[in-house]
Formats: sequence, structure tokens, C-alpha cells
Amino acid sequence: MAQETELKLALFARDLPRLLAHPLLAAQEPQRQRLLNTYFDTPDLALMRQRIAVRERRVGRRTLLTVKTAGASAGGLSRRGEWEGPTQTGELDFASLVDDAALARALTGLRPRLVPLFRTDFTRRSWQLHQGGAHIEVALDEGYITTRPAGARPGDTRREPFLELELELKSGPVDALLDLAHTLALGPQGWSAQGIWLYPSDRSKAERGLALFLGQPPEPLREAPLQLPVDGDPVQAFCITALACLAQLQGNVLALLQAPEAGPLPDPEYIHQARVALRRLRTGLRLFRPFLPRRFSAHWSAHWQAAAGQLGDARNWDVLVTTWLPQLLGDGRQTETLARWVAQMRHEANQRARQALSEPAFALGQLAFVRALLALQGRAPRAGQPALTAWAHATLQQRHRRLQRAVRLAARQAASERHALRIELKKLRYAQSFLSSLLPRQRRGGSSLKRAQELLGTLNDLHTAQVLLADAPPPAGQKVIGRLQELTAVHLADLPGVQRQLLRSIAAWD
Repeated sequence: MAQETELKLALFARDLPRLLAHPLLAAQEPQRQRLLNTYFDTPDLALMRQRIAVRERRVGRRTLLTVKTAGASAGGLSRRGEWEGPTQTGELDFASLVDDAALARALTGLRPRLVPLFRTDFTRRSWQLHQGGAHIEVALDEGYITTRPAGARPGDTRREPFLELELELKSGPVDALLDLAHTLALGPQGWSAQGIWLYPSDRSKAERGLALFLGQPPEPLREAPLQLPVDGDPVQAFCITALACLAQLQGNVLALLQAPEAGPLPDPEYIHQARVALRRLRTGLRLFRPFLPRRFSAHWSAHWQAAAGQLGDARNWDVLVTTWLPQLLGDGRQTETLARWVAQMRHEANQRARQALSEPAFALGQLAFVRALLALQGRAPRAGQPALTAWAHATLQQRHRRLQRAVRLAARQAASERHALRIELKKLRYAQSFLSSLLPRQRRGGSSLKRAQELLGTLNDLHTAQVLLADAPPPAGQKVIGRLQELTAVHLADLPGVQRQLLRSIAAWD
């Protein structure tokens, strides 16, 4: 079995000429191939459930059979098992190809049920580069995925274009992939101000084709449960946590930027979940700070804080338009004027967020962060580090005590104390979600924390909405602000009860 290690990067079609003009690529004539690929699975998607891909590839007069198995994938960097060899069309001879006996038997058993699900047809331009002690194949793929779902009428096909850059490690250190990606992203001139947006992507062609076959459009990506190794060390736990946050961020950014610029605004949940990913990332940096290099922690905390700030306005206007205005706006010309003004402000804020996400510097930062995480993973654990499980318990106990102080201060009902409570609550909730796999089951719950965070979030949104409407056209803007103040009073009445629930929840940790 071969081990495939590659870095997959999304890019904009408008950047193609500048990418091809990069000295590293322009120095040699690329090999051009047209690749026709058919992906197989059973009607009930047995291979998909096991995260196995089976593909026949037509290259000129040759046909190749490929089997790929699930592997680690994070930050656009993937490592997976791969078997590939010559075949005859439709033969699907797994016994001759796969040297893993159990896998070969399983695939051979499924062979009578395998049917074509989707096809990819694309042109590949490839270059063989030697950089940083590594041999890397650079492949630029441009083409289409096509499929005809089961039960569809003849000629009723789905088609989706794609453009991606793959850097495959043939030999040498993995860091060389990220070094080369960074060099290419700096553009032909070699400096970030004139860079190229090369964005890490974990989504394979097989995953995209399967989604097209199933008719599943992209959806906002929410946080996935973490499983930290009980016998691991804190730095290893941080890297797992950070890569999970990065995957959530990248999935939402890519889906957001795939939406047409000229069309209606995409689902606001994409920006919301991107901001959640950034908050989780910053919480992880604070949580594991005692075990991280000081400069690493300071640099990346500031970096991700700045990135989150670029999305804040768009999220605030999204909440105002989708949550509060529908229940507060009445009828009439003044209301229409206010609605148009708010819609324009929201559109401009979303355009600014989109522009920030599509800047080469934003993508460069993520490549640099993945590279920094790989370097951290390669370090030997420091002597005297605490056991991960014991540290997790002690840390969460300390966070609960800090939250207890914030709850008692917030009992004064002042906005500043409520804001401080909300921040402490978020820190605890994210920390608990990171470390929950290390805790006894009875200590993984957090319904009181969730209810409190929802209420405090609502109060914060109501306050932010009033700030946004301060410059709205009168008198409709002032009327809506008055209604927002009434809603604030209603929700404030629920705060004492939620605070009591929080204190009871905190007491359970002592």
C-alpha cells in the first residue's frame, strides 16, 4: 500500500494567469493530461459509510483502478492509503490490486453490487518540483463533476465545475508541502501584497461528487465532538483542538465564497459558524497557553482576534435583519425606508466580510498556522508536564470558580458585568466542549451553561441592534429602538433565575 500525502488548495479562476506566471511553474512546461474518472459505490453507499473511494481512471489509452481509504485530513493536508494499478474497464479486480487481504475480500464481496455514481472529466497540468529536500508533484485540475441520480430521466444530469491545486509529496518532509504552498501564494512577485488566494481545503473530489449525486448542497459546518487521547500530552491535545477549529472555519469560508457575488446574500449561518470557529480557536490558545511557546501564543491570539473582527459587522447586521426586524417592523412608507436602509447596510457589511475572506493574506495566514502546528507536533513533550486528564479536571474547576465570581457581579444588572459574565461563560463552554472526552459522563453536561449563554447572547444582540440603528432614518428607527428596549426589559426579568441555575451548576463541581 502506498501512503498518499497531499495538500489540496482552492483558488479563484481570476488568479490562474498569475499562478501560471509564478517562476517555479513558468520555468518548465507542464505535462497536460485529460483524465476521465468514474467513481463506484453500492446503491446503499456501503463504501461511503466506510470512507472508501473506488475509481476507474482513463488516461489516454490506459485505464487505472484506484482504491483510497480514509485517513487523517486537517488544514487541507491529508494522508490516506492508496492502491493504484492498470486494469480493464469494468473489471474491478481488487484481489490483484489491494495487498490488504481483509480489505480486498470486502471489496470483492461488494463488487457485484458496485455501480457508477458520478464522473469527473478534467484537464490536469502537472509539474515536478524539487524544493526543501522534497520531490513534490504540483497538479492543477480544472473540469467538471457530472452525475445522474437514481430514478432520474435520461439526460437529466447534474453538473458542477471545479478548479483546485494539489501538491502531492512524492518524497521528503511534509513541511515542504506547506513551504511550497506559501511560496506559490506569494505570487510571481514574491510578496504578500500581490499574493494569490490559495485556500486549504479538506474536501476531496469523491466527497464533492457524492454530495452532487445525493443532491446535498453545502451546509454551514458546526463544531464536531472532539476525542482527545487520555494518555496524550497538552500540546498534542492543543494541536488536535486547533485543527478541528480550523476545519470548521475553512468549511464555512469555502462554502460562503462559492456563493455568487451578484446573487442574494448566502445563508448568514456561514459567517456565524466561521466566527464560532474563530472564538473556539482563541479559547483553545488561552486554555493551553501554559504549554505553548510564548511567541506562538501571542502571535496567533492576535492574528485570530483580528480575523474575527473582520466578520463582526456582517454578523451583527445579519442578526438584526433576520431575528429582530421581522417581528418589529410594521407597515408604511417610513418602515419601507428603514428596511431599505438596513438592507443596504447589511449588504455592505457582508461585502466587506467577503472581501476580507478572499484576501490572499487571509489564506496565507491559515497555511502558516497549519505549518506552525506541524512544527509543534514535532517537538518532544516537556519534562514535568501534568497528566492530561488531571489537568483538564483542575482547569475546568478553576474556570467554574471564575464563572461563579462573574455571576455574582452580574447580579448588579449592569451591562458591563453582564458582558463580563457572557465572556466567562463562553470561555467555560468552549473549554468544556474541548475537554469533555476526558471527563466522567456526569460532568459533561452543560444545559444550564447553554441556557445562560443563550439569554446573555440575546441581551447582547438587543444592545447591538440598538447601536446599529442609532443612525437609522427617523422616525421609524427610533420606534424600533424603543421596541428593542422593551424586549430587553422582558429578557432581563429572566436573568435572576438563570443566574441561580448557574450557581447550582457550578456548585456541583466543588
